[in-house]
Amino acid sequence: MLGIILGLIVLMVLAYRGWSILWIAPISAGIVALTGGLDLLEAYKGTYMEGFVGFAKQWFPVFMLGAIFGKLMEDTGMAKSVAIALSKLMGKERAILGVLVSSAVLTYGGVSLFVVVFAVYPLAIGLFREANINRRLIPGTVALGAFTFTMTAIPGTPQIQNLIPMEYFHTGPTAAPIMGIIATLVMGVGGYLYLRWREKSLKAKGEVFTEPDEKVNEDAGKVPNFFLSVLPLVAVLVTLNLFKWDVIVSLLVGILLILVFNVQKVKSFVKAINNGAIGSITAIINTSAAVGFGTVVKAVPGFETLTNMLLNIKGSPLISEAIAVNLLAGATGSASGGMGIALEALGEKYYQIALDTGIAPEAFHRIASLASGGLDTLPHNGAVLTLLAITGMSHKDSYKDIAVVSLGIPVIAVVVAILFASIGIY
Repeated sequence: MLGIILGLIVLMVLAYRGWSILWIAPISAGIVALTGGLDLLEAYKGTYMEGFVGFAKQWFPVFMLGAIFGKLMEDTGMAKSVAIALSKLMGKERAILGVLVSSAVLTYGGVSLFVVVFAVYPLAIGLFREANINRRLIPGTVALGAFTFTMTAIPGTPQIQNLIPMEYFHTGPTAAPIMGIIATLVMGVGGYLYLRWREKSLKAKGEVFTEPDEKVNEDAGKVPNFFLSVLPLVAVLVTLNLFKWDVIVSLLVGILLILVFNVQKVKSFVKAINNGAIGSITAIINTSAAVGFGTVVKAVPGFETLTNMLLNIKGSPLISEAIAVNLLAGATGSASGGMGIALEALGEKYYQIALDTGIAPEAFHRIASLASGGLDTLPHNGAVLTLLAITGMSHKDSYKDIAVVSLGIPVIAVVVAILFASIGIY
Protein backbone atom coordinates (compact mmCIF):
# COMPACT_ATOMS: atom_id res chain seq x y z
CA MET A 1 0.00 0.00 0.00
CA LEU A 2 2.94 2.33 0.65
CA GLY A 3 3.92 1.77 -2.99
CA ILE A 4 0.47 2.91 -4.12
CA ILE A 5 0.75 6.04 -1.99
CA LEU A 6 4.29 6.71 -3.29
CA GLY A 7 3.07 6.29 -6.88
CA LEU A 8 0.25 8.76 -6.26
CA ILE A 9 2.64 11.27 -4.69
CA VAL A 10 4.98 11.06 -7.68
CA LEU A 11 1.99 11.47 -10.03
CA MET A 12 0.71 14.50 -8.12
CA VAL A 13 4.07 16.25 -7.72
CA LEU A 14 5.09 15.83 -11.35
CA ALA A 15 1.62 16.83 -12.63
CA TYR A 16 1.76 19.92 -10.40
CA ARG A 17 5.11 20.83 -11.97
CA GLY A 18 3.47 20.75 -15.38
CA TRP A 19 4.81 17.42 -16.67
CA SER A 20 2.54 15.55 -19.06
CA ILE A 21 0.48 12.73 -17.60
CA LEU A 22 1.19 10.81 -20.83
CA TRP A 23 4.53 9.70 -19.48
CA ILE A 24 4.32 10.35 -15.73
CA ALA A 25 1.34 7.97 -15.42
CA PRO A 26 3.39 4.98 -16.70
CA ILE A 27 6.32 5.99 -14.44
CA SER A 28 4.01 6.21 -11.41
CA ALA A 29 2.39 2.91 -12.39
CA GLY A 30 5.90 1.40 -12.58
CA ILE A 31 6.58 2.46 -8.99
CA VAL A 32 3.32 0.82 -7.91
CA ALA A 33 4.14 -2.34 -9.89
CA LEU A 34 7.68 -2.69 -8.52
CA THR A 35 6.67 -2.16 -4.88
CA GLY A 36 3.69 -4.48 -5.38
CA GLY A 37 5.80 -7.37 -6.62
CA LEU A 38 4.68 -7.27 -10.26
CA ASP A 39 6.97 -7.80 -13.23
CA LEU A 40 7.66 -4.26 -14.46
CA LEU A 41 7.59 -4.95 -18.20
CA GLU A 42 4.53 -7.16 -18.01
CA ALA A 43 2.74 -4.61 -15.80
CA TYR A 44 3.32 -1.94 -18.45
CA LYS A 45 2.72 -3.96 -21.62
CA GLY A 46 -0.12 -5.96 -20.13
CA THR A 47 -2.00 -4.47 -17.16
CA TYR A 48 -1.35 -0.78 -17.83
CA MET A 49 -2.01 -0.93 -21.56
CA GLU A 50 -5.15 -3.04 -21.09
CA GLY A 51 -6.63 -0.29 -18.92
CA PHE A 52 -5.40 2.39 -21.30
CA VAL A 53 -6.77 0.74 -24.44
CA GLY A 54 -10.00 -0.34 -22.76
CA PHE A 55 -10.90 3.23 -21.81
CA ALA A 56 -9.90 4.59 -25.22
CA LYS A 57 -12.01 1.94 -26.96
CA GLN A 58 -15.03 2.79 -24.81
CA TRP A 59 -14.84 6.58 -24.95
CA PHE A 60 -12.87 7.75 -27.99
CA PRO A 61 -15.97 8.29 -30.18
CA VAL A 62 -17.53 10.51 -27.50
CA PHE A 63 -14.35 12.54 -26.99
CA MET A 64 -13.85 12.98 -30.74
CA LEU A 65 -17.44 13.88 -31.62
CA GLY A 66 -17.69 16.20 -28.61
CA ALA A 67 -14.55 18.03 -29.71
CA ILE A 68 -15.78 18.29 -33.30
CA PHE A 69 -19.15 19.57 -32.10
CA GLY A 70 -17.46 22.25 -29.98
CA LYS A 71 -15.03 23.27 -32.71
CA LEU A 72 -17.82 23.64 -35.27
CA MET A 73 -19.84 25.73 -32.80
CA GLU A 74 -16.79 27.95 -32.38
CA ASP A 75 -15.70 28.27 -36.02
CA THR A 76 -19.20 28.91 -37.38
CA GLY A 77 -19.78 31.65 -34.81
CA MET A 78 -22.74 29.81 -33.27
CA ALA A 79 -21.14 29.67 -29.81
CA LYS A 80 -20.49 33.41 -29.94
CA SER A 81 -24.03 34.07 -31.17
CA VAL A 82 -25.51 32.28 -28.15
CA ALA A 83 -23.14 34.07 -25.77
CA ILE A 84 -23.89 37.51 -27.27
CA ALA A 85 -27.66 37.03 -27.07
CA LEU A 86 -27.59 35.86 -23.46
CA SER A 87 -25.19 38.64 -22.41
CA LYS A 88 -27.42 41.28 -23.99
CA LEU A 89 -30.43 39.78 -22.25
CA MET A 90 -28.77 40.19 -18.85
CA GLY A 91 -27.54 43.72 -19.54
CA LYS A 92 -24.46 45.56 -18.30
CA GLU A 93 -25.95 45.97 -14.81
CA ARG A 94 -25.64 42.20 -14.36
CA ALA A 95 -22.35 41.67 -16.19
CA ILE A 96 -21.22 38.81 -13.95
CA LEU A 97 -24.55 37.03 -14.37
CA GLY A 98 -24.41 37.53 -18.15
CA VAL A 99 -20.96 35.93 -18.47
CA LEU A 100 -21.94 33.18 -16.03
CA VAL A 101 -25.15 32.26 -17.85
CA SER A 102 -23.48 32.39 -21.28
CA SER A 103 -20.74 30.01 -20.11
CA ALA A 104 -23.25 27.71 -18.43
CA VAL A 105 -25.62 27.42 -21.39
CA LEU A 106 -22.81 26.59 -23.81
CA THR A 107 -21.28 23.99 -21.48
CA TYR A 108 -24.63 22.37 -20.69
CA GLY A 109 -25.28 22.17 -24.40
CA GLY A 110 -22.18 20.03 -24.87
CA VAL A 111 -19.60 22.62 -25.94
CA SER A 112 -16.05 21.97 -24.69
CA LEU A 113 -14.89 24.01 -21.70
CA PHE A 114 -11.94 25.34 -23.73
CA VAL A 115 -14.19 26.50 -26.57
CA VAL A 116 -16.44 28.26 -24.06
CA VAL A 117 -13.51 30.27 -22.72
CA PHE A 118 -12.57 31.48 -26.23
CA ALA A 119 -16.18 32.33 -27.10
CA VAL A 120 -17.10 34.16 -23.91
CA TYR A 121 -13.93 36.10 -23.04
CA PRO A 122 -14.29 38.90 -25.65
CA LEU A 123 -17.87 39.47 -24.51
CA ALA A 124 -16.81 39.45 -20.87
CA ILE A 125 -14.31 42.24 -21.56
CA GLY A 126 -17.06 44.44 -23.02
CA LEU A 127 -19.56 43.75 -20.25
CA PHE A 128 -17.03 44.21 -17.45
CA ARG A 129 -15.83 47.48 -19.02
CA GLU A 130 -19.39 48.88 -19.13
CA ALA A 131 -20.08 47.75 -15.56
CA ASN A 132 -16.63 48.97 -14.42
CA ILE A 133 -15.76 45.61 -12.81
CA ASN A 134 -12.16 44.57 -12.25
CA ARG A 135 -10.97 42.09 -14.90
CA ARG A 136 -9.50 39.77 -12.27
CA LEU A 137 -13.04 38.44 -11.69
CA ILE A 138 -13.47 37.24 -15.30
CA PRO A 139 -11.63 33.91 -14.81
CA GLY A 140 -13.68 33.08 -11.69
CA THR A 141 -16.92 33.96 -13.46
CA VAL A 142 -16.14 31.80 -16.50
CA ALA A 143 -14.94 28.98 -14.24
CA LEU A 144 -18.21 29.04 -12.29
CA GLY A 145 -20.26 28.79 -15.47
CA ALA A 146 -18.13 26.20 -17.28
CA PHE A 147 -16.16 24.15 -14.72
CA THR A 148 -18.76 23.41 -12.05
CA PHE A 149 -22.51 22.64 -12.04
CA THR A 150 -22.94 22.36 -15.82
CA MET A 151 -20.08 19.87 -15.92
CA THR A 152 -21.03 17.59 -13.02
CA ALA A 153 -24.36 18.42 -11.42
CA ILE A 154 -27.22 19.38 -13.75
CA PRO A 155 -29.02 16.16 -14.70
CA GLY A 156 -28.53 15.25 -18.35
CA THR A 157 -25.40 17.27 -19.06
CA PRO A 158 -23.50 15.70 -21.99
CA GLN A 159 -20.10 16.58 -20.50
CA ILE A 160 -17.83 13.55 -20.10
CA GLN A 161 -17.69 13.92 -16.30
CA ASN A 162 -21.40 13.00 -16.21
CA LEU A 163 -21.10 10.19 -18.75
CA ILE A 164 -18.16 8.15 -17.43
CA PRO A 165 -20.00 6.87 -14.29
CA MET A 166 -22.77 5.40 -16.48
CA GLU A 167 -20.54 2.50 -17.48
CA TYR A 168 -19.73 1.56 -13.89
CA PHE A 169 -23.16 2.02 -12.27
CA HIS A 170 -25.42 1.10 -15.22
CA THR A 171 -27.20 4.45 -15.01
CA GLY A 172 -28.29 7.22 -17.36
CA PRO A 173 -27.18 10.85 -17.77
CA THR A 174 -30.05 12.11 -15.57
CA ALA A 175 -29.04 9.90 -12.61
CA ALA A 176 -30.12 11.19 -9.16
CA PRO A 177 -31.80 14.37 -10.47
CA ILE A 178 -32.76 15.81 -7.08
CA MET A 179 -29.21 15.49 -5.76
CA GLY A 180 -27.97 17.09 -8.98
CA ILE A 181 -30.37 20.02 -8.82
CA ILE A 182 -29.58 20.67 -5.16
CA ALA A 183 -25.84 20.62 -5.89
CA THR A 184 -26.45 22.95 -8.85
CA LEU A 185 -28.16 25.47 -6.59
CA VAL A 186 -25.38 25.29 -4.00
CA MET A 187 -22.69 25.86 -6.64
CA GLY A 188 -24.55 28.31 -8.89
CA VAL A 189 -26.15 30.53 -6.27
CA GLY A 190 -23.27 30.26 -3.81
CA GLY A 191 -20.68 31.08 -6.45
CA TYR A 192 -22.67 33.98 -7.88
CA LEU A 193 -23.21 35.56 -4.46
CA TYR A 194 -19.50 35.24 -3.74
CA LEU A 195 -18.55 36.93 -7.02
CA ARG A 196 -21.00 39.79 -6.42
CA TRP A 197 -19.51 40.27 -2.95
CA ARG A 198 -16.04 40.33 -4.49
CA GLU A 199 -17.20 42.88 -7.08
CA LYS A 200 -18.44 45.23 -4.36
CA SER A 201 -15.33 44.69 -2.22
CA LEU A 202 -12.99 45.54 -5.10
CA LYS A 203 -14.98 48.63 -6.06
CA ALA A 204 -14.92 49.80 -2.44
CA LYS A 205 -11.11 49.65 -2.62
CA GLY A 206 -11.10 51.59 -5.88
CA GLU A 207 -10.12 48.52 -7.92
CA VAL A 208 -12.19 48.81 -11.08
CA PHE A 209 -11.85 47.94 -14.77
CA THR A 210 -8.50 48.46 -16.46
CA GLU A 211 -7.79 47.82 -20.12
CA PRO A 212 -5.90 44.59 -20.89
CA ASP A 213 -2.31 44.89 -22.09
CA GLU A 214 -3.21 43.20 -25.36
CA LYS A 215 -6.17 44.49 -27.34
CA VAL A 216 -9.03 41.99 -27.42
CA ASN A 217 -11.07 41.67 -30.59
CA GLU A 218 -14.57 42.31 -29.30
CA ASP A 219 -16.11 42.78 -32.73
CA ALA A 220 -18.50 39.89 -33.14
CA GLY A 221 -18.85 40.53 -36.86
CA LYS A 222 -21.73 38.78 -38.53
CA VAL A 223 -22.85 35.85 -36.40
CA PRO A 224 -25.57 33.28 -37.14
CA ASN A 225 -29.13 33.70 -35.94
CA PHE A 226 -29.46 33.00 -32.19
CA PHE A 227 -32.35 30.54 -32.53
CA LEU A 228 -30.55 28.52 -35.19
CA SER A 229 -27.38 28.64 -33.08
CA VAL A 230 -29.05 27.29 -29.97
CA LEU A 231 -30.86 24.45 -31.79
CA PRO A 232 -27.83 22.11 -31.98
CA LEU A 233 -27.35 22.49 -28.22
CA VAL A 234 -31.01 21.74 -27.57
CA ALA A 235 -30.94 18.80 -30.00
CA VAL A 236 -28.06 17.14 -28.14
CA LEU A 237 -29.81 17.53 -24.79
CA VAL A 238 -33.25 16.41 -26.00
CA THR A 239 -32.10 13.35 -27.94
CA LEU A 240 -29.78 12.27 -25.12
CA ASN A 241 -32.20 12.75 -22.22
CA LEU A 242 -35.75 12.59 -23.58
CA PHE A 243 -35.34 10.18 -26.49
CA LYS A 244 -32.66 8.20 -24.57
CA TRP A 245 -30.46 7.99 -27.65
CA ASP A 246 -26.82 6.97 -27.33
CA VAL A 247 -24.59 10.01 -26.73
CA ILE A 248 -22.72 9.27 -29.98
CA VAL A 249 -25.95 9.56 -31.97
CA SER A 250 -26.96 12.71 -30.07
CA LEU A 251 -23.64 14.41 -30.85
CA LEU A 252 -23.92 13.39 -34.51
CA VAL A 253 -27.37 15.01 -34.66
CA GLY A 254 -25.93 18.22 -33.21
CA ILE A 255 -23.04 18.19 -35.69
CA LEU A 256 -25.37 17.61 -38.65
CA LEU A 257 -27.57 20.53 -37.61
CA ILE A 258 -24.53 22.82 -37.42
CA LEU A 259 -23.48 21.75 -40.92
CA VAL A 260 -26.97 22.21 -42.37
CA PHE A 261 -27.49 25.65 -40.79
CA ASN A 262 -24.10 26.86 -42.02
CA VAL A 263 -23.98 25.28 -45.45
CA GLN A 264 -22.69 28.56 -46.91
CA LYS A 265 -19.47 28.03 -44.90
CA VAL A 266 -18.91 24.54 -46.30
CA LYS A 267 -15.31 25.32 -47.29
CA SER A 268 -14.32 25.79 -43.65
CA PHE A 269 -15.93 22.56 -42.41
CA VAL A 270 -13.03 20.23 -43.19
CA LYS A 271 -10.54 22.40 -41.29
CA ALA A 272 -12.85 22.72 -38.26
CA ILE A 273 -13.59 18.98 -38.18
CA ASN A 274 -9.91 18.14 -38.59
CA ASN A 275 -8.91 20.48 -35.75
CA GLY A 276 -11.64 19.14 -33.50
CA ALA A 277 -10.65 15.53 -34.16
CA ILE A 278 -6.95 16.26 -33.60
CA GLY A 279 -7.74 18.19 -30.42
CA SER A 280 -9.69 15.25 -29.01
CA ILE A 281 -6.61 13.01 -29.19
CA THR A 282 -4.81 14.77 -26.33
CA ALA A 283 -7.90 14.66 -24.10
CA ILE A 284 -8.65 10.95 -24.61
CA ILE A 285 -4.98 9.90 -24.38
CA ASN A 286 -4.44 11.87 -21.16
CA THR A 287 -7.50 10.34 -19.51
CA SER A 288 -6.62 6.85 -20.78
CA ALA A 289 -3.13 7.23 -19.33
CA ALA A 290 -4.65 8.04 -15.93
CA VAL A 291 -7.02 5.06 -16.16
CA GLY A 292 -4.07 2.80 -17.00
CA PHE A 293 -2.44 3.88 -13.75
CA GLY A 294 -5.63 2.92 -11.90
CA THR A 295 -5.59 -0.51 -13.55
CA VAL A 296 -2.08 -1.20 -12.23
CA VAL A 297 -3.08 -0.02 -8.75
CA LYS A 298 -5.98 -2.44 -8.87
CA ALA A 299 -3.62 -5.33 -9.74
CA VAL A 300 -1.20 -5.09 -6.78
CA PRO A 301 -1.80 -6.86 -3.43
CA GLY A 302 -1.74 -3.59 -1.48
CA PHE A 303 -4.88 -2.48 -3.30
CA GLU A 304 -7.03 -4.68 -1.07
CA THR A 305 -5.66 -2.96 2.01
CA LEU A 306 -6.30 0.46 0.48
CA THR A 307 -9.80 -0.60 -0.56
CA ASN A 308 -10.65 -1.82 2.92
CA MET A 309 -9.35 1.43 4.40
CA LEU A 310 -11.52 3.50 2.08
CA LEU A 311 -14.61 1.33 2.41
CA ASN A 312 -14.33 1.27 6.20
CA ILE A 313 -14.58 5.04 6.52
CA LYS A 314 -17.39 5.60 8.96
CA GLY A 315 -20.72 6.66 7.57
CA SER A 316 -22.19 6.27 4.12
CA PRO A 317 -20.07 4.55 1.43
CA LEU A 318 -20.80 7.64 -0.63
CA ILE A 319 -18.35 9.47 1.65
CA SER A 320 -15.47 7.13 0.79
CA GLU A 321 -16.34 7.40 -2.91
CA ALA A 322 -16.32 11.20 -2.73
CA ILE A 323 -12.96 11.21 -0.93
CA ALA A 324 -11.37 8.77 -3.39
CA VAL A 325 -12.56 10.61 -6.51
CA ASN A 326 -11.73 14.06 -5.12
CA LEU A 327 -8.21 13.15 -4.03
CA LEU A 328 -7.41 11.45 -7.33
CA ALA A 329 -8.87 14.33 -9.36
CA GLY A 330 -6.64 16.66 -7.35
CA ALA A 331 -3.59 14.41 -7.81
CA THR A 332 -3.99 14.26 -11.58
CA GLY A 333 -5.30 17.81 -12.04
CA SER A 334 -8.11 16.30 -14.10
CA ALA A 335 -11.77 15.63 -13.27
CA SER A 336 -12.13 12.86 -15.85
CA GLY A 337 -8.67 11.43 -15.14
CA GLY A 338 -9.16 11.28 -11.37
CA MET A 339 -12.63 9.79 -11.70
CA GLY A 340 -11.31 7.32 -14.26
CA ILE A 341 -8.65 6.05 -11.85
CA ALA A 342 -11.07 5.82 -8.93
CA LEU A 343 -13.89 4.08 -10.78
CA GLU A 344 -11.57 1.74 -12.68
CA ALA A 345 -10.22 0.59 -9.33
CA LEU A 346 -13.32 0.79 -7.14
CA GLY A 347 -16.35 1.13 -9.43
CA GLU A 348 -17.34 -2.55 -9.29
CA LYS A 349 -17.07 -2.59 -5.49
CA TYR A 350 -19.23 0.52 -5.12
CA TYR A 351 -21.80 -0.91 -7.51
CA GLN A 352 -21.95 -4.10 -5.45
CA ILE A 353 -22.29 -2.03 -2.27
CA ALA A 354 -25.20 -0.20 -3.89
CA LEU A 355 -26.91 -3.52 -4.60
CA ASP A 356 -26.17 -4.86 -1.09
CA THR A 357 -27.15 -1.76 0.90
CA GLY A 358 -30.10 -0.56 -1.12
CA ILE A 359 -28.48 2.80 -1.85
CA ALA A 360 -29.45 3.66 -5.42
CA PRO A 361 -26.62 3.23 -7.95
CA GLU A 362 -27.75 6.61 -9.29
CA ALA A 363 -26.57 8.21 -6.04
CA PHE A 364 -23.10 6.72 -6.52
CA HIS A 365 -23.11 8.01 -10.10
CA ARG A 366 -23.97 11.55 -9.06
CA ILE A 367 -21.48 11.67 -6.17
CA ALA A 368 -18.68 10.38 -8.43
CA SER A 369 -19.49 13.10 -10.96
CA LEU A 370 -19.79 15.86 -8.36
CA ALA A 371 -16.61 14.82 -6.55
CA SER A 372 -14.62 14.88 -9.79
CA GLY A 373 -15.33 18.62 -10.03
CA GLY A 374 -13.84 19.58 -6.66
CA LEU A 375 -10.09 19.32 -6.14
CA ASP A 376 -9.53 18.92 -9.88
CA THR A 377 -9.11 22.70 -10.23
CA LEU A 378 -5.94 22.92 -8.17
CA PRO A 379 -3.38 25.35 -9.67
CA HIS A 380 -1.90 22.74 -12.06
CA ASN A 381 -5.23 21.93 -13.75
CA GLY A 382 -5.01 22.30 -17.55
CA ALA A 383 -8.31 24.15 -17.88
CA VAL A 384 -7.29 26.62 -15.17
CA LEU A 385 -3.95 27.29 -16.89
CA THR A 386 -5.72 27.81 -20.23
CA LEU A 387 -8.33 30.11 -18.68
CA LEU A 388 -5.67 32.30 -17.06
CA ALA A 389 -3.60 32.40 -20.25
CA ILE A 390 -6.54 33.46 -22.44
CA THR A 391 -7.75 36.12 -20.01
CA GLY A 392 -4.23 37.47 -19.42
CA MET A 393 -4.39 36.92 -15.68
CA SER A 394 -1.93 35.26 -13.31
CA HIS A 395 -2.56 32.84 -10.46
CA LYS A 396 -1.86 35.73 -8.10
CA ASP A 397 -4.53 37.87 -9.80
CA SER A 398 -7.40 35.41 -10.08
CA TYR A 399 -6.73 31.93 -8.69
CA LYS A 400 -8.27 32.77 -5.32
CA ASP A 401 -11.65 33.40 -6.97
CA ILE A 402 -11.35 30.34 -9.22
CA ALA A 403 -10.57 28.21 -6.16
CA VAL A 404 -13.57 29.47 -4.19
CA VAL A 405 -16.16 28.96 -6.95
CA SER A 406 -14.77 25.82 -8.63
CA LEU A 407 -13.09 24.02 -5.72
CA GLY A 408 -14.35 25.16 -2.32
CA ILE A 409 -18.07 25.54 -3.03
CA PRO A 410 -18.27 22.32 -5.17
CA VAL A 411 -16.78 20.36 -2.25
CA ILE A 412 -19.53 21.80 -0.04
CA ALA A 413 -22.07 20.80 -2.70
CA VAL A 414 -20.84 17.18 -2.52
CA VAL A 415 -21.36 17.19 1.25
CA VAL A 416 -24.90 18.56 0.86
CA ALA A 417 -25.71 15.97 -1.83
CA ILE A 418 -24.49 13.13 0.42
CA LEU A 419 -26.70 14.42 3.25
CA PHE A 420 -29.74 14.27 0.99
CA ALA A 421 -28.79 10.79 -0.23
CA SER A 422 -28.46 9.63 3.38
CA ILE A 423 -32.17 10.31 3.93
CA GLY A 424 -33.13 8.60 0.68
CA ILE A 425 -33.60 11.68 -1.48
CA TYR A 426 -31.97 11.05 -4.85
